Amino acid sequence: MSSIADNIGSVTRRIQKATLKAGRSTGSVHLLAVSKTRPADELRTAYSAGQRAFGENYVQEALDKMEELKELDAIEWHFIGPIQSNKTRQIAGAFAWAHSVDRLKIAQRLNDQRPSTLPPLNICLQVNINNEESKSGCTLKDLTNMADAIEEMPNLSLRGLMAIPDPDQPEAELRSSFRKLANALKHMRQEAPGCGPLDTLSMGMSGDLEMAIEEGATWVRVGTALFGPR
Repeated sequence: MSSIADNIGSVTRRIQKATLKAGRSTGSVHLLAVSKTRPADELRTAYSAGQRAFGENYVQEALDKMEELKELDAIEWHFIGPIQSNKTRQIAGAFAWAHSVDRLKIAQRLNDQRPSTLPPLNICLQVNINNEESKSGCTLKDLTNMADAIEEMPNLSLRGLMAIPDPDQPEAELRSSFRKLANALKHMRQEAPGCGPLDTLSMGMSGDLEMAIEEGATWVRVGTALFGPR
């Protein structure tokens, strides 16, 4: 069985190869280790192998790991799960990133509850790119208005967009979904140039990260290929 360190090396090489193939600069794509349900010891092992960014879906589970791993000074915590209103205070106080902001009410609560001692919370707007009833996310037509409103929230830094396309759709349609998200980000840069860096596309997972990188991903979210099946 491959070790976590070996897996990180393998995925990193996949990312580097795909980045170069796409004609993009080295280091323009980052690996987010999806560590939900994984024990803290596995995260510590991944950290020892050089991984720094970890994505969590469940607030209390993440807070428990943060406490257990508090000696790892350079660790960076990303929240990637659905955000409930009663969890925004904890997310605002503990995480560096929230990839799954899907409505203005949640953005406003994160802004209002972000401690003044911390830098602005990096956020991505989650887009329901395939209009799936079972998935969270705003629509493409909502984005400009949301970005304009978030521009007035000083404790948030709008970094870009996130989507989880339907993995079972044909390859051509999956690529189209990634491309739609990339085009939406380009449109936001034109329509709302002052609302944040808008430098982030959080898309692509273990099975499709190469395609996502070809279409512009800057964060790929990988769990199974690093830690094995849950």
